[in-house]
Amino acid sequence: MKIISNIQDLRDQLRGQNRAAFVPTMGNLHEGHLSLMRLAKQHGDPVIASIFVNRLQFGPNEDFDKYPRTFEADVEKLEKEGVYVLFAPTEKDLYPEPQEYRVEPPHDLGAILEGEFRPGFFQGVCTVVLKLLSCVQPKVAVFGKKDYQQLMIIRQMCHQFAIPVDIIPAETIRAEDGLALSSRNGYLSTEERAEAVQLIQLLKQVQEKILGGNISPEEILKIEREALNQLTSRGWKPDYISIRKRKDLLSATDSELQSNEKLVVLAAAKLGKTRLIDNLEI
Repeated sequence: MKIISNIQDLRDQLRGQNRAAFVPTMGNLHEGHLSLMRLAKQHGDPVIASIFVNRLQFGPNEDFDKYPRTFEADVEKLEKEGVYVLFAPTEKDLYPEPQEYRVEPPHDLGAILEGEFRPGFFQGVCTVVLKLLSCVQPKVAVFGKKDYQQLMIIRQMCHQFAIPVDIIPAETIRAEDGLALSSRNGYLSTEERAEAVQLIQLLKQVQEKILGGNISPEEILKIEREALNQLTSRGWKPDYISIRKRKDLLSATDSELQSNEKLVVLAAAKLGKTRLIDNLEI
Protein backbone atom coordinates (compact mmCIF):
# COMPACT_ATOMS: atom_id res chain seq x y z
CA MET A 1 0.00 0.00 0.00
CA LYS A 2 1.29 3.43 -0.95
CA ILE A 3 0.80 6.28 1.53
CA ILE A 4 0.53 9.65 -0.19
CA SER A 5 -0.06 13.08 1.31
CA ASN A 6 0.47 15.41 -1.65
CA ILE A 7 -2.42 16.00 -4.10
CA GLN A 8 -0.25 16.06 -7.22
CA ASP A 9 1.55 12.89 -6.16
CA LEU A 10 -1.84 11.24 -5.67
CA ARG A 11 -3.01 12.24 -9.13
CA ASP A 12 0.24 11.01 -10.67
CA GLN A 13 -0.16 7.65 -8.89
CA LEU A 14 -3.79 7.24 -9.99
CA ARG A 15 -3.38 8.39 -13.60
CA GLY A 16 -5.19 5.94 -15.89
CA GLN A 17 -7.10 4.29 -13.01
CA ASN A 18 -10.65 4.89 -14.22
CA ARG A 19 -12.40 2.30 -12.03
CA ALA A 20 -11.10 3.41 -8.62
CA ALA A 21 -13.32 2.94 -5.56
CA PHE A 22 -12.89 5.51 -2.79
CA VAL A 23 -13.59 5.36 0.95
CA PRO A 24 -13.02 8.64 2.84
CA THR A 25 -12.50 8.34 6.61
CA MET A 26 -11.28 10.33 9.59
CA GLY A 27 -9.18 7.42 10.81
CA ASN A 28 -9.37 5.50 14.09
CA LEU A 29 -10.58 2.63 11.95
CA HIS A 30 -12.85 -0.13 13.24
CA GLU A 31 -14.73 -3.02 11.67
CA GLY A 32 -17.35 -0.63 10.28
CA HIS A 33 -14.73 1.20 8.23
CA LEU A 34 -13.15 -2.05 7.07
CA SER A 35 -16.53 -3.28 5.84
CA LEU A 36 -16.64 -0.16 3.63
CA MET A 37 -13.28 -1.14 2.13
CA ARG A 38 -14.62 -4.61 1.32
CA LEU A 39 -17.77 -3.17 -0.26
CA ALA A 40 -15.65 -0.75 -2.29
CA LYS A 41 -13.65 -3.71 -3.61
CA GLN A 42 -16.89 -5.20 -4.99
CA HIS A 43 -17.65 -2.05 -6.98
CA GLY A 44 -14.28 -0.88 -8.27
CA ASP A 45 -10.56 -1.45 -8.50
CA PRO A 46 -8.23 -0.33 -7.03
CA VAL A 47 -9.48 0.76 -3.60
CA ILE A 48 -8.36 4.17 -2.36
CA ALA A 49 -8.85 5.19 1.28
CA SER A 50 -8.26 8.55 2.87
CA ILE A 51 -7.63 9.59 6.44
CA PHE A 52 -8.19 13.24 7.26
CA VAL A 53 -9.69 14.76 10.40
CA ASN A 54 -11.53 17.67 8.83
CA ARG A 55 -11.47 20.78 10.98
CA LEU A 56 -14.19 22.44 8.89
CA GLN A 57 -16.92 20.09 10.16
CA PHE A 58 -16.18 20.53 13.87
CA GLY A 59 -17.90 23.25 15.87
CA PRO A 60 -15.95 25.49 18.28
CA ASN A 61 -16.95 23.38 21.30
CA GLU A 62 -16.61 19.96 19.64
CA ASP A 63 -13.90 17.33 19.89
CA PHE A 64 -11.50 18.17 17.02
CA ASP A 65 -8.40 18.23 19.22
CA LYS A 66 -9.20 15.05 21.13
CA TYR A 67 -10.68 13.11 18.20
CA PRO A 68 -8.86 9.73 18.33
CA ARG A 69 -5.93 9.52 15.92
CA THR A 70 -4.42 6.03 15.50
CA PHE A 71 -2.53 6.31 12.22
CA GLU A 72 -0.07 3.41 12.55
CA ALA A 73 -2.79 0.95 13.57
CA ASP A 74 -5.00 2.26 10.75
CA VAL A 75 -2.26 1.68 8.18
CA GLU A 76 -1.87 -1.92 9.35
CA LYS A 77 -5.61 -2.58 9.00
CA LEU A 78 -5.81 -1.03 5.53
CA GLU A 79 -2.83 -3.05 4.32
CA LYS A 80 -4.58 -6.24 5.43
CA GLU A 81 -7.65 -5.21 3.41
CA GLY A 82 -5.57 -4.80 0.27
CA VAL A 83 -6.07 -1.06 -0.09
CA TYR A 84 -3.95 0.26 -2.98
CA VAL A 85 -3.38 3.87 -1.85
CA LEU A 86 -3.95 5.65 1.43
CA PHE A 87 -4.34 9.38 0.86
CA ALA A 88 -3.34 10.98 4.17
CA PRO A 89 -2.99 14.71 3.59
CA THR A 90 -2.01 17.18 6.27
CA GLU A 91 -4.12 20.31 6.68
CA LYS A 92 -1.45 22.17 4.68
CA ASP A 93 -1.77 19.60 1.87
CA LEU A 94 -5.55 19.76 1.60
CA TYR A 95 -6.00 23.42 2.55
CA PRO A 96 -2.78 25.12 1.38
CA GLU A 97 -4.64 28.41 1.66
CA PRO A 98 -7.76 29.32 3.66
CA GLN A 99 -10.73 27.40 2.25
CA GLU A 100 -12.86 30.44 1.45
CA TYR A 101 -15.06 28.65 -1.08
CA ARG A 102 -17.52 26.41 0.75
CA VAL A 103 -20.37 24.10 -0.31
CA GLU A 104 -23.64 24.91 1.44
CA PRO A 105 -26.34 22.20 1.29
CA PRO A 106 -29.98 23.30 0.83
CA HIS A 107 -31.57 24.59 4.02
CA ASP A 108 -34.48 22.11 4.03
CA LEU A 109 -32.02 19.21 4.20
CA GLY A 110 -28.86 20.67 5.68
CA ALA A 111 -30.36 22.66 8.56
CA ILE A 112 -32.57 19.91 10.07
CA LEU A 113 -31.71 17.08 12.47
CA GLU A 114 -27.87 17.01 12.62
CA GLY A 115 -27.72 20.38 10.88
CA GLU A 116 -29.89 21.98 13.57
CA PHE A 117 -27.74 20.76 16.44
CA ARG A 118 -24.37 21.06 14.68
CA PRO A 119 -24.48 24.33 12.71
CA GLY A 120 -21.97 24.37 9.87
CA PHE A 121 -21.37 20.62 10.09
CA PHE A 122 -22.73 19.72 6.68
CA GLN A 123 -21.06 22.70 5.03
CA GLY A 124 -17.76 21.33 6.34
CA VAL A 125 -18.60 17.78 5.23
CA CYS A 126 -19.68 18.81 1.72
CA THR A 127 -16.65 21.03 1.23
CA VAL A 128 -14.12 18.36 2.21
CA VAL A 129 -15.90 15.55 0.34
CA LEU A 130 -16.09 17.62 -2.84
CA LYS A 131 -12.38 18.38 -2.51
CA LEU A 132 -11.44 14.75 -1.81
CA LEU A 133 -13.49 13.56 -4.79
CA SER A 134 -11.70 16.14 -6.93
CA CYS A 135 -8.34 14.82 -5.71
CA VAL A 136 -9.08 11.11 -6.14
CA GLN A 137 -11.53 11.24 -9.07
CA PRO A 138 -12.96 7.78 -8.36
CA LYS A 139 -15.64 5.88 -10.25
CA VAL A 140 -17.47 5.02 -7.01
CA ALA A 141 -17.32 6.20 -3.41
CA VAL A 142 -18.68 4.35 -0.37
CA PHE A 143 -20.44 5.99 2.59
CA GLY A 144 -22.08 4.31 5.58
CA LYS A 145 -25.81 4.50 6.30
CA LYS A 146 -25.09 5.15 9.97
CA ASP A 147 -24.62 8.79 8.90
CA TYR A 148 -27.96 8.68 7.09
CA GLN A 149 -28.43 12.39 6.53
CA GLN A 150 -24.81 12.84 5.47
CA LEU A 151 -25.17 10.06 2.88
CA MET A 152 -28.26 11.73 1.43
CA ILE A 153 -26.64 15.17 1.28
CA ILE A 154 -23.48 13.86 -0.40
CA ARG A 155 -25.49 11.89 -2.93
CA GLN A 156 -27.56 14.96 -3.84
CA MET A 157 -24.46 17.18 -3.97
CA CYS A 158 -22.84 14.84 -6.49
CA HIS A 159 -26.06 14.75 -8.54
CA GLN A 160 -26.48 18.54 -8.66
CA PHE A 161 -22.82 19.23 -9.47
CA ALA A 162 -22.83 16.42 -12.09
CA ILE A 163 -19.86 14.77 -10.40
CA PRO A 164 -19.26 11.45 -12.22
CA VAL A 165 -19.09 9.34 -9.06
CA ASP A 166 -21.57 6.65 -8.00
CA ILE A 167 -22.29 6.93 -4.28
CA ILE A 168 -22.63 3.44 -2.76
CA PRO A 169 -24.48 3.14 0.58
CA ALA A 170 -23.16 0.66 3.14
CA GLU A 171 -25.23 -0.92 5.90
CA THR A 172 -24.41 0.00 9.50
CA ILE A 173 -22.07 -2.44 11.23
CA ARG A 174 -23.00 -3.20 14.83
CA ALA A 175 -21.46 -4.83 17.87
CA GLU A 176 -23.00 -8.11 19.05
CA ASP A 177 -25.36 -6.24 21.39
CA GLY A 178 -26.54 -3.96 18.56
CA LEU A 179 -24.60 -0.76 19.24
CA ALA A 180 -23.58 0.91 15.98
CA LEU A 181 -19.79 0.93 15.65
CA SER A 182 -18.29 4.41 15.93
CA SER A 183 -14.88 5.89 16.68
CA ARG A 184 -16.55 7.93 19.42
CA ASN A 185 -17.64 4.76 21.25
CA GLY A 186 -14.12 4.75 22.66
CA TYR A 187 -15.05 7.74 24.81
CA LEU A 188 -17.64 5.66 26.73
CA SER A 189 -16.91 4.36 30.22
CA THR A 190 -17.65 0.70 30.98
CA GLU A 191 -21.01 1.64 32.53
CA GLU A 192 -21.89 3.96 29.64
CA ARG A 193 -20.98 1.30 27.09
CA ALA A 194 -23.43 -1.10 28.75
CA GLU A 195 -26.13 1.60 28.67
CA ALA A 196 -25.40 2.69 25.09
CA VAL A 197 -27.24 -0.29 23.60
CA GLN A 198 -30.50 1.29 24.83
CA LEU A 199 -30.42 3.64 21.84
CA ILE A 200 -30.87 0.94 19.19
CA GLN A 201 -33.33 -0.92 21.42
CA LEU A 202 -35.42 2.24 21.63
CA LEU A 203 -35.31 2.67 17.84
CA LYS A 204 -36.54 -0.90 17.46
CA GLN A 205 -39.45 -0.12 19.81
CA VAL A 206 -40.32 2.90 17.65
CA GLN A 207 -40.10 0.73 14.54
CA GLU A 208 -42.51 -1.82 16.04
CA LYS A 209 -45.03 0.89 16.97
CA ILE A 210 -44.97 2.32 13.45
CA LEU A 211 -45.41 -1.12 11.90
CA GLY A 212 -48.16 -1.98 14.36
CA GLY A 213 -51.04 -0.25 12.65
CA ASN A 214 -52.45 2.84 10.97
CA ILE A 215 -50.28 5.80 11.91
CA SER A 216 -51.14 9.50 11.73
CA PRO A 217 -48.83 12.54 12.02
CA GLU A 218 -50.25 13.08 15.52
CA GLU A 219 -49.45 9.50 16.50
CA ILE A 220 -45.91 9.93 15.19
CA LEU A 221 -45.41 13.02 17.36
CA LYS A 222 -46.65 11.05 20.36
CA ILE A 223 -44.25 8.15 19.64
CA GLU A 224 -41.35 10.61 19.28
CA ARG A 225 -42.20 12.34 22.59
CA GLU A 226 -42.45 9.02 24.43
CA ALA A 227 -39.08 7.91 23.06
CA LEU A 228 -37.42 11.19 24.06
CA ASN A 229 -38.88 10.93 27.57
CA GLN A 230 -37.72 7.33 27.87
CA LEU A 231 -34.13 8.26 27.01
CA THR A 232 -34.18 11.29 29.30
CA SER A 233 -35.45 9.18 32.20
CA ARG A 234 -32.38 6.94 31.81
CA GLY A 235 -29.99 9.88 32.13
CA TRP A 236 -29.40 10.59 28.43
CA LYS A 237 -29.56 14.08 26.92
CA PRO A 238 -31.30 13.56 23.57
CA ASP A 239 -31.06 16.09 20.75
CA TYR A 240 -33.74 14.42 18.64
CA ILE A 241 -35.60 11.22 17.93
CA SER A 242 -37.44 11.81 14.70
CA ILE A 243 -39.46 9.73 12.25
CA ARG A 244 -38.98 11.03 8.71
CA LYS A 245 -39.48 10.05 5.09
CA ARG A 246 -36.51 8.18 3.68
CA LYS A 247 -36.55 10.04 0.38
CA ASP A 248 -36.05 13.59 1.72
CA LEU A 249 -36.00 13.43 5.57
CA LEU A 250 -39.10 15.62 5.82
CA SER A 251 -42.05 14.71 8.02
CA ALA A 252 -44.69 12.54 6.37
CA THR A 253 -48.19 13.87 5.76
CA ASP A 254 -51.27 11.86 6.63
CA SER A 255 -51.86 10.88 2.98
CA GLU A 256 -48.24 9.77 2.62
CA LEU A 257 -48.52 7.64 5.74
CA GLN A 258 -51.71 6.03 4.44
CA SER A 259 -49.96 5.18 1.17
CA ASN A 260 -47.17 3.38 3.05
CA GLU A 261 -44.45 5.99 2.56
CA LYS A 262 -41.04 4.51 3.41
CA LEU A 263 -39.80 5.90 6.73
CA VAL A 264 -36.67 6.04 8.85
CA VAL A 265 -36.27 6.90 12.53
CA LEU A 266 -33.16 8.90 13.37
CA ALA A 267 -31.71 9.72 16.78
CA ALA A 268 -28.89 11.67 18.37
CA ALA A 269 -28.27 11.82 22.12
CA LYS A 270 -25.51 12.42 24.61
CA LEU A 271 -24.60 9.72 27.10
CA GLY A 272 -22.28 11.34 29.60
CA LYS A 273 -19.98 13.43 27.41
CA THR A 274 -20.30 11.22 24.33
CA ARG A 275 -22.75 12.05 21.56
CA LEU A 276 -24.11 8.98 19.76
CA ILE A 277 -26.19 8.86 16.58
CA ASP A 278 -28.10 5.99 15.03
CA ASN A 279 -31.01 5.27 12.72
CA LEU A 280 -33.29 2.45 11.66
CA GLU A 281 -35.23 2.15 8.43
CA ILE A 282 -38.88 1.21 8.84
